[in-house]
Amino acid sequence: MSSIYMPRVINAYYLHEYLIHIVFSNGKEGTIDLMPFVGEGIFEPLRNQTYFKKLFVDGWTISWPNGADIAPETLYELAEKAANMVNEE
Repeated sequence: MSSIYMPRVINAYYLHEYLIHIVFSNGKEGTIDLMPFVGEGIFEPLRNQTYFKKLFVDGWTISWPNGADIAPETLYELAEKAANMVNEE
């Protein structure tokens, strides 16, 4: 069985509105818009900008104090699709 390497999030910080900048363990980084995640269920509190800014790196991805998180592979894909990923090999 082969395993697929998926970079984990090693740093993330708030920029403005719902934009964050993320750095992955493979050295690549990019800016992504998380607005599509904001709104319902566990992501409801993220509507509040003050709460949204409380994001933190929780071992392998980003999380918020209420337990909301987004899978690192989703974040990586979003950064690639945004076409602003840097440190490409």
